[in-house]
Amino acid sequence: MDIVVKSRHHEVTDRFRRHVMDKLAKVQEMDGKAISLTVVLGEEKNPRQAEQKDRIELTLDCPGPVIRAEASAGDPYSALDLAAAKLQAQIRKAKDRRKIHRNRKANGETIKRIPPMADLPPGIQPLLTAESAPRANPEVDVKPYSLSGPDHNGPMVVREKTHKATPMTLDQALYEMELVGHDFYLYVDKDSGLPAVVYRRHAYDYGVIHLEPSDEPAEPYVNGNSSPSDKMAGARR
Repeated sequence: MDIVVKSRHHEVTDRFRRHVMDKLAKVQEMDGKAISLTVVLGEEKNPRQAEQKDRIELTLDCPGPVIRAEASAGDPYSALDLAAAKLQAQIRKAKDRRKIHRNRKANGETIKRIPPMADLPPGIQPLLTAESAPRANPEVDVKPYSLSGPDHNGPMVVREKTHKATPMTLDQALYEMELVGHDFYLYVDKDSGLPAVVYRRHAYDYGVIHLEPSDEPAEPYVNGNSSPSDKMAGARR
């Protein structure tokens, strides 16, 4: 496994590189199929966060979803220790999930489909789909859904990215969102073939936004009315 160390602001010292190699050697032991591990050292610009001014971002490239972890501390060595612990926890989580999936497949088990909305108690919405992992699918070009072009009367788009995405279930999107440590995850829904976003709410709750093409203009959100996600969601599962 290749370990690449980068810094956004300062030159990386040999001492810190040695600490990185020693600290992250266990990662390769935990995931023998890992291809590369990128370590990025940065700084928090907010002076109010001086006690956590050094930030470490770790990105593990391996077969399957990319695994990420990040942490901040008063010095880069402490930040690396925290980020490494998070990364190892993410790797263990991924390995446990693969093990459970293999056992289910070997035993011929299937996940029961969540009942329709009408069958659920009031106030409860289904979250997971019937399948826990995507099957092999051709890559889907999501460029038709990207926005481009500056608006001269408002904010200007300064960065645009287009990614190819394999359609996946909501369960798989949740799993990959947890691996990268983000609060939201954009994906192509396997059932509808359209973009969707899963996002973290309060505590351990999650929300899902499904987009449904329509010729009618979307209603603006007004404070006190229904939530933005209700206005944007074309369907909820």
